[in-house]
Amino acid sequence: MTAYDAIVLAGGTAQRLGGADKPGVRVGGRALLDRVLAASAGADSTVVVGGRRPTVRPVRWTREEPPGGGPLAALDAGVRGLAADAGTVLVLSADLPFLDRATVRRLIGVLDATSREAALLTDADGRDQPLVAAYRVEPLRREIALLRAEYGSLAGLPLRLLTQELDRERVEADPFASFDCDTWEDISTARARIREHGTVLDEWITAVKDELGIELDVDTVLLLDLARDAAHGVARPAAPLTTFLVGYAAGRAGGDGPEAVAEAARKAVALARRWADETGTDAG
Repeated sequence: MTAYDAIVLAGGTAQRLGGADKPGVRVGGRALLDRVLAASAGADSTVVVGGRRPTVRPVRWTREEPPGGGPLAALDAGVRGLAADAGTVLVLSADLPFLDRATVRRLIGVLDATSREAALLTDADGRDQPLVAAYRVEPLRREIALLRAEYGSLAGLPLRLLTQELDRERVEADPFASFDCDTWEDISTARARIREHGTVLDEWITAVKDELGIELDVDTVLLLDLARDAAHGVARPAAPLTTFLVGYAAGRAGGDGPEAVAEAARKAVALARRWADETGTDAG
């Protein structure tokens, strides 16, 4: 996949949230901004347009001129923060709780595979989402300059004035990837969805990995099987203790992370089953 940079727009007044600090609102225990930064962790560099705050990974900060000038002015500030030779940039809003790395790869992949100037995600209703999109930087700079020359200022201008001039491809993906949080009802919907039975473990594991600053593919099924065998074959408290020891052993072993975890888990599963096999067997 082509190298890319990222711009995240994290300003605005959040009027529909009563002026709350929207990028800092937590969904699944993580700030909305941090969730977006985690999804775009593959970026070579990231410029965040908004007020400074602690973040899950290092970023560069800037502000739009004038303050509160709207998304196009904010995008311009972000583009100005990129290196002169930047080629591809991922542009995101800071309120996308379900954006994932697969969607990011898909957007960047469109520009890899075509000569398009932009790849815009579409939402569930088929509308273009210019703040969940990948752009070639030079056409972006070109159109921003033309709009400034035409209107005198970018303040208050809608993003569609820019995107309608670009050779763009519309990209369909998981409809929740473009779900943004504009209201407290949206926040409640997002918080409820991550606790749904089918996704809660993946959400929790991702949150823990981000909190601990680790990159590791976790075989959830393998570890749950291990916890089950330890709980049933030994004792319930053995389940969390065994999975902790497996993680510790994998860390001590070094090498490839997922393989080390899998090997340690296999050994522990075998031990738990041998332990269980002895249940009811006479010592003599």
